[in-house]
Parts: sequence; C-alpha cells; structure tokens
Amino acid sequence: MSETTSIISIGREFGSGGRQIGEELAKKLGIKYYDKELLDHAAEHSGLCKELFENHDEKPTNSFLYSLVMDSYSLGYSAAGFTEMPMNHKVFLAQFETIRHLAEEGPCVMVGRCADYALADNPNLFSVFIHAGLDSRIARISAKYLKSPKESRDAIQKMDKSRSSYYNYYTNKKWGSAQSYDLCIDSSKLGIDGSVDTIICALKIFEEKKNAGKTDK
Repeated sequence: MSETTSIISIGREFGSGGRQIGEELAKKLGIKYYDKELLDHAAEHSGLCKELFENHDEKPTNSFLYSLVMDSYSLGYSAAGFTEMPMNHKVFLAQFETIRHLAEEGPCVMVGRCADYALADNPNLFSVFIHAGLDSRIARISAKYLKSPKESRDAIQKMDKSRSSYYNYYTNKKWGSAQSYDLCIDSSKLGIDGSVDTIICALKIFEEKKNAGKTDK
C-alpha cells in the first residue's frame, strides 16, 4: 500500500501475539512502534519517575479516583493543578497526553493503554483488537515464559482481567467487544503474518474511503 497516514491502536488478549503483530505491522509500514516505549515518553515529558508508569501500567484504578481524574481531564488542568493531583491522576493524564502528542508526530502503531480512547477524535485512528483461542494462547505463553499449562492459564486470566478492568474504567466501551474496535482478528486462525496482512488490507480500504470522503467535500 502507499505510505500510510493512519495511527493504528492495538488492543490484545494476553498470549494472542498482539505485541509481535504490532511490531511486524510497524516494520512493514515503515512507521514508528510504541508499546512500553509509551511509558518512557510519558516519564520524559511529565518529569515523573518511569517506575511510576510501570507500576500503574494497564492496571485498574479506583472508580471514584477515575471520576475525579476525568473531571479534571475534560475541564482542562493548570500546571499548579497538576502538581497538586494525587499520583494516580498524574500518571493517567501524563500517559494520555503523551499518546496524543506522539500521534500528532505522524503515523505509528500503539499497543494497549487505551490509545484508541485517547485518540477517539483523531480521523486517522484505526483501532484493532487481537484475540486468539485459549489453547493457542496457553501454548504461546508456556513456550515464551517456560510455564506449565496451568501457570499459563492462570497468568492469562489474571492479565486479561487487569487489562479489561483498566480499559472498561477509562473508556465508555467494553474491552474485547467487537463494537469497540474497527477490526477484530483471531490470530490463532490467521497466524502472525496473516494477521499483519489482514490489518494492512483493511487499512488500505480505510484510507481509500477516508480520501474519497475528502474529495467529495
């Protein structure tokens, strides 16, 4: 496809290969890739310690704290207000502002961290969710981390619960639900390469329709 103008966000079940798919997609498209790198950028831009972002990474927070954060986020906040915020607020806002800032720099792939929500008003956003059969995910985690099938199943359930709670708190959508994304892919049926190729094909259609819409105006 021609040079992409899209920002691709990737949500993923644990063990589905979402991270690898995101990396390979970015390589094929020749664009930047952000996963854990988002935490580095957020720490750099906010001046907060990187470990704070790692400790809060895709983990659910108290719903009351969340409502306070969203009030601040929707109304805007001053530098003084930011300084006085509890740490959960600071981490949340710094990460979301970083996602928006990086998206302004150009096309990229962003994995997790509610990037699709942070960029919901960006016309170049194309959101993807990667899922896979449980047996496939157990096999992947067992091989990657040298865990027993039971340990892998437990790790999958724990991580998926954490990601789901985090996403459902911070967005008005449901993690893993088809209605929450532009494209959902079963990587256990398509494989890593097939999943990447499928996203690229869908991106081509997305960008053709987007460009046609610009022409019609």
